[in-house]
Amino acid sequence: MESAGIGWIAAIIIGGVAGWLAEMFMKSNMGVIMNIILGIVGAIIANAILSMVGVVLTGWLGYLIAGFIGACILIAVARMFKRTA
Repeated sequence: MESAGIGWIAAIIIGGVAGWLAEMFMKSNMGVIMNIILGIVGAIIANAILSMVGVVLTGWLGYLIAGFIGACILIAVARMFKRTA
């Protein structure tokens, strides 16, 4: 997370906001801790996917956008597995 230009505390806060925004957008009910996890993991996944196509998001705004996109992807994937189970 340090390589994204933000510290761990900021990553937790921004990850929580990104996860919460994704939760509202996807109309799910996850909880605060899960929102933080979704936002942080989502940002890592989205940054990896975006870097493969040459898009690099930096700073807190880039981390927020990547976290939101990644968290939405994770929620959608979880829903697909939930439906098939």
